[in-house]
Amino acid sequence: MSLVATSVYLAILASAALGVYLKTRQSRAARADRETPPPEFAATVTVDEHRRAADYTVARMRLSVAETVFDAALALAWLALLLGPLYALLAQFITPGLTLSVAVVVAVAIVDHLLRLPFSLVETFGLETRFGFNRSTLTMFFLDEAKGAALWLLFFMPLLYGLFLAARVSPDYWWLAGFVAALALLLAMTVIYPTFIAPLFNDFAPLEDAALKARMEELLARCGFQSGGLFVMDASTRSTHGNAYFSGFGKAKRIVFFDTLLRKHSADEILAILAHELGHYKFGHVRQRMMQAAAFLFIGFAALHLAFARGLGGAFGLPNDPGVIFVIALTAAAPILHLLSPLTNFLSRRAEFEADGFARSIYGKEPMVSALTKLSRDNLATLTPDRLYALFYYSHPPAPIRIAALEEARGG
Repeated sequence: MSLVATSVYLAILASAALGVYLKTRQSRAARADRETPPPEFAATVTVDEHRRAADYTVARMRLSVAETVFDAALALAWLALLLGPLYALLAQFITPGLTLSVAVVVAVAIVDHLLRLPFSLVETFGLETRFGFNRSTLTMFFLDEAKGAALWLLFFMPLLYGLFLAARVSPDYWWLAGFVAALALLLAMTVIYPTFIAPLFNDFAPLEDAALKARMEELLARCGFQSGGLFVMDASTRSTHGNAYFSGFGKAKRIVFFDTLLRKHSADEILAILAHELGHYKFGHVRQRMMQAAAFLFIGFAALHLAFARGLGGAFGLPNDPGVIFVIALTAAAPILHLLSPLTNFLSRRAEFEADGFARSIYGKEPMVSALTKLSRDNLATLTPDRLYALFYYSHPPAPIRIAALEEARGG
């Protein structure tokens, strides 16, 4: 076994072991304080609500640990046992070339997704149903799966053909063209997704509450934010979880509220949440995230170029077909991204603190504190997370830390 292959196998195992360890810590932290909400939440979160949040966290971690172990075993199986025979099988029907390379990637993606599908079913119709969140049906679930698969094939297959063709035509510089094309697609998706893709899965209607809409538009004007509309998404058809988000760039920017969020929060809380999202706009966080994504794309394409040039497939005793190398590279990248997650989460959490501060500067701390408390309570988010787990898996600071920061800030 080559040094490269050994390193990748060890990285996969180490990443899985770290994931299991962190999730066990999170479960232990939730159980340890199950009977007592943090003092600052004693007046807003009941003991029963706190217990349910702890039980939900423990159940999620139990499922996540099983999935982590399965994912690692599957990744090792692909590299050591399955990828070679799959390539040989496809080569019996497809002449070696671009189509065979694309077929390898597509076949691996389909089989991989089908093998992981039971976890999604258990999460949706077991865990989420048990705790009262799921409103989806099996028909809706599999219809969403079919739509997602069709969209994946529609977008991804042409990209694979273009990528492998470019690698054949220009072995030294294809990766730069690939990086530019991927970045262009990433930017285009900020408009394509909210306009064409998201409506395939949910209905979006203009906000009808005239009084709330007027207050929102006043806030938008105050912040100099030009929006393509205020929309309500029928999230309640699938789940009771609440959220809100921005999408798009320029005049195509949309502000979307889950209907579940609007039903559970007061007007002041909703406006504070909107002000928080506007804080992301004010501080340029969307642009910063795009720059981070561009940096990761650049590094990823450079690494892929090196994998193609060095014949990464041979290091695993596999054919040096572009499709095979592409699958190996993606599999090897997963543990690396896992180890980098504290850095990316740190940048994300810093942006959340800045956005919270912006909301506080407009409406004071009370509406935002109340909104965060309700979001945590209604989504059964644990109020006593493990700090090391949060470092790796929380893109947003835990609610108690965010609320403490709001409380400690001066003014308002």
